[in-house]
Amino acid sequence: MTLRGRLTSAFLVVVLGPVLLGSIFVALTVGAVSRERATERLDHAATTISVAVGAICRQLQASADAVAVVPAGDRRAVADQLVTRGLATEIQMTDPGHSGLARSAVTADPAAGGREDCATPGTATTPQVTALAASAYAEEVTVTAAQRIDAGLLDRLGASAGVTVTLGAGVPAAAGTAHRELAAEPGRPMALTVTVLTGEPTGRYLILALIVLVTAFVAVFAARWLARSTTRPLGDLAWAADRVANGDLDTRVPIPRPDELGRLAGTFNRMTRELQSYVQALTASRDQLRRHLAILGDTLSSTHDLDRILPVILRTAMTATGARAGLILLLDPADGRLAARCGAGLTGAWDLSPAELSQRRLSPGRGVLGRVAATGMPSRGTTGRALDEPACESYLAVPICAPPDEEIGPDPSVLGVLALYDRLGAPVFEDADLRTVRTFAGQAGVAVHNVRVHEEAQRLSLTDPLTGLWNYRYLREVLRREVERASRFGRMLTVLVLDLDHFKEVNDTYGHTAGDQVLGEFARRIRIGLREVDVAFRQGGEEFVVLLPETDAYGGAIVAERLGAAVRDWPVPVDPRRPGLDDRIPISVSIGIAVFPEHGSTAQEVLDAADEALYAAKNAGRDTYRLAERVSPAVPEGHLDAATATTGGPQPPRHGRGR
Repeated sequence: MTLRGRLTSAFLVVVLGPVLLGSIFVALTVGAVSRERATERLDHAATTISVAVGAICRQLQASADAVAVVPAGDRRAVADQLVTRGLATEIQMTDPGHSGLARSAVTADPAAGGREDCATPGTATTPQVTALAASAYAEEVTVTAAQRIDAGLLDRLGASAGVTVTLGAGVPAAAGTAHRELAAEPGRPMALTVTVLTGEPTGRYLILALIVLVTAFVAVFAARWLARSTTRPLGDLAWAADRVANGDLDTRVPIPRPDELGRLAGTFNRMTRELQSYVQALTASRDQLRRHLAILGDTLSSTHDLDRILPVILRTAMTATGARAGLILLLDPADGRLAARCGAGLTGAWDLSPAELSQRRLSPGRGVLGRVAATGMPSRGTTGRALDEPACESYLAVPICAPPDEEIGPDPSVLGVLALYDRLGAPVFEDADLRTVRTFAGQAGVAVHNVRVHEEAQRLSLTDPLTGLWNYRYLREVLRREVERASRFGRMLTVLVLDLDHFKEVNDTYGHTAGDQVLGEFARRIRIGLREVDVAFRQGGEEFVVLLPETDAYGGAIVAERLGAAVRDWPVPVDPRRPGLDDRIPISVSIGIAVFPEHGSTAQEVLDAADEALYAAKNAGRDTYRLAERVSPAVPEGHLDAATATTGGPQPPRHGRGR
């Protein structure tokens, strides 16, 4: 059944149900009232007729007594006078000698059985009773006064009570009437039937049925009209909703009346307009997010520079969630603390330049960001401030984790934290924001992991696996870069080329394993004797190179003497593996020194000059250093040990330039 049919049926049930029930109630009530009124009328008629018959009997008794008390000679005259006045229709006097009628007013013989004595209850139940009689006695004379029972008397009795009176009992009642049988009793010695019109409201029933039919017709018409006027706007709404569901957001519903359906149509139109604006905003946001994702994808695929990747990830996450500010921190492998790598929109103490922001450090396990880094679980809330972290009204922090590695374990390692602050347009961040930020944090984790893997691979490709120093390949790049920088800023660059003396004998005597131990220990002592800005390389075999930025020849001589002493003074402990061999191997180093731009205008020229100086030190007896020859006045040569230094080596000044 359609909605219109259901509404019509419901309206008819609501309207016609009470009408029908009311009609039935009214009909029952009218019938009950009619019957009750008929009963009351019958009760009243019975009482009235009994009183009237009793009055007739008393009147007859009085007439008989009046005739009986007068002298015998006057009795006939009195009887005639009473009959003339209508107090009796017949007065009869009898005695033992003769009988006679005072006045004959009845056709029946007074002695006939149709006369009923008022003094005794009648027994006749048929209409043969023709008269009522009362008797009086005087001097052996019986005076009987009689009243003929005819249609006129019955009509007068019925008129006095407003009913119809019939002589006798067992008279059937006609349709539309109610009757009551009055049995004979003292004072009313005849049986009567009292009939009254019940006034059955047949016409009223017809009128009531007509009213019900008219009401039903009007109700059906009204129900159809109301159902149509109600369901038509709903049909328009359903049509419009179907159009909107198919993507037509320009659909609008007409507003027929300012009622509830009209307000519903207005609300639907307003909802459609707002939905259209939301869809437009979402489309714009989607396009913007796609652009950011495209930029992010291009950035991730085209570079391994975290300083370019992380800001793009942070800005994209902020745009996707509507955050006011954001911060990315990564765990520093050196000290295990969280180091700020990039930030946007930060205020207060965190409103710093990129260089200053990179100096901020947070400890894992402390504060919101520290707990996220320590536990690897995301966190969001509305606290204003946590320890040294940025102030905010709401925050969302998720861990940046490396991709899962089966060799490491099922739980990914935490690389850092991505935090967003103060979601614009909402008091807190929602679950959808958490899922979105976790996606970007996953991308950041992949990027950081890839960069570190790339850096590690690059480091392994540029370092010597035995000594841990940079290899010859990286030497060429760093030397070229340092020469360019020294040339640009007018600085000096000193190059040291070092070679272990008699290293072949070590391999031949102790074996290559001991030789590797000697090389590793030699590289360690080189690192200890250098500054942080100095760079050491293994050029190949037992030959090493050290670059000393912003250092002149005298500074290079100081470093050469310090490295020579560090090698010479402490023999290298080894496992001899053969009996009779010493477990400590004494070693020494020969060093060649060249300075840019004094000994060459290019990186290769400077390196060749230092290499030539190394050969000069070898030829001078080893365990010494030599400074490359100058292009203009020669520079005196130096020696590592004290005796040689006093004879010809340059003495380092007390306040040497560059070191």
